[in-house]
Amino acid sequence: MTLPFPGRGLYAVTVDIHDDPAKLAASVRAAIRGGAAVIQYRCKSEEARRATAHLLLTECRRADVPLIINDDVELAADIGADGVHLGRDDASATDARARLKPSAIIGVSCYDSVERAERAQQQGASYVAFGRFFPSRSKPNAPCARLETLVEARRRLRIPIVAIGGITPENGGQLIAAGADLLAVIDGVFGNSDPEAAARRFRPLFEVS
Repeated sequence: MTLPFPGRGLYAVTVDIHDDPAKLAASVRAAIRGGAAVIQYRCKSEEARRATAHLLLTECRRADVPLIINDDVELAADIGADGVHLGRDDASATDARARLKPSAIIGVSCYDSVERAERAQQQGASYVAFGRFFPSRSKPNAPCARLETLVEARRRLRIPIVAIGGITPENGGQLIAAGADLLAVIDGVFGNSDPEAAARRFRPLFEVS
């Protein structure tokens, strides 16, 4: 069963900070308790990647939270993850959907380009992501995106919009006001010693908007 992509909420993205897959699974479990609506597994190391992905999928299934695999269509297909997130150099949304289930979640990074987002939507993407919007320790060299891009994307797109890059409970509200449906947070959740408390601090942004 593939879970649907939520319409809004906290989109928590893992970081390579745990050598022990069980510790990362515990952090994911804590982030979900704190209110994470989506988990993305982002890992550049091949060692133990598949085993870790299986552990995270188990945690997400228990909580009915979708698990998205970053950059790896084959891994997403092999473990039965809910979907995949694609960057500039990855497969197209069309190709990814052909490899995955028809109901799979397909996300596409669009940086600061509404035109790229429109193409992704036409190719069957489930959601698009823009960013980075603020200085980010996780992606310090990523190109910057503008609030105006979110405003224009909200006007032209029919699928959910994710904002990413240096997002905190203090600055996330302006992104939602500009048009973001979900806030993707990496270091602000999994770089924290208490992922549950860190995730919980984002809740008011979605309760009042």
